[in-house]
Amino acid sequence: MKKIVLLVFVLTITLSSRSQNDIDVLLAGGIEDAQRFANDYLAPGTDGIMHSMNANWFNSGKVKPLGGFEISVIANASMVKDEHKMFNLNTAEYNNVQFVQGPDSQMVSSVLGENNPAIFVEVEYDDVIFGSQTAQIELPEGIGSGSANLLPTAFLQGALGISSGLELKARFVPKVETDDVSLSMYGAGLQMEFTEWFPPNNLFPVAISGVVAYTHLDGSYNLTESSGIEGENQRLENDTNTWLFQVLASTKLPVINFYGGVGYITGKSESNLLGNYRVTDGLLTTQTIVDPFSVSSEVSAVRATVGTKLKLGFFRLNAEYHLSEFNAFSVGLNFGFR
Repeated sequence: MKKIVLLVFVLTITLSSRSQNDIDVLLAGGIEDAQRFANDYLAPGTDGIMHSMNANWFNSGKVKPLGGFEISVIANASMVKDEHKMFNLNTAEYNNVQFVQGPDSQMVSSVLGENNPAIFVEVEYDDVIFGSQTAQIELPEGIGSGSANLLPTAFLQGALGISSGLELKARFVPKVETDDVSLSMYGAGLQMEFTEWFPPNNLFPVAISGVVAYTHLDGSYNLTESSGIEGENQRLENDTNTWLFQVLASTKLPVINFYGGVGYITGKSESNLLGNYRVTDGLLTTQTIVDPFSVSSEVSAVRATVGTKLKLGFFRLNAEYHLSEFNAFSVGLNFGFR
């Protein structure tokens, strides 16, 4: 669970893997440059998490009758493509950053990739005593190609039939709190079966539904001990909100069924680097930076879904696959009565 938090929060990996001097130079070289880099660096990770958060909201086009319920344990994962592991860093868009070697525009590691070999940039900053100064720093890498191929999420989920053709859904992750991390996720959705409203619905060979669902993630990561910069109340706070709109259809067989549909995901993830950071400018002078910056990423994508569900009394098992900007798969272990 802590690895998921590190993927979502801006600069967590950057701050925990760089030396104090490197971080000082990055911030002293200009908040605007640091913000631009952080936004491009983290966007693939937060975008992938938003796709993963929206898998397995349904497992049938048939809604539950009034009072019918289902409790599920769900595990999702979005799949990382090679294109998500790198981004183009064009120093012409930066104020005080240049590559030490090579052209002004190069592909560098995102939070999901790695630089092999290492890539160095030269950062220019102003010192009040010595004037313009430069320093070389190594660009941060991500979590590496081996472990970054999947971005997982997991939920407990419940569904309840509330009237003819309507089913209410809710999902959540129990709040996780450690000395450094606080994380919670929750969501709610409504499924409407269109074929239920056109009797006699038992004549239709398939059930057709629409789903609207909202998912929220928030969390905080305490950086005071790990940032390597003097200061107080240093933390990263994240707020992620997504919406899913989907039309689906499924068979209506007694034991095994198949379902599929087309949907649309939209969402935004915002992360704020907060607290006081006393940054060294050269050898003798320091400056205090308060709440340095915020970064965000947005998703807006169509997706297609295919899945299957096996029913054995109170026990159900389903698996599904999504095709979108980040492909995703999910499995669910379901218990219920309808």
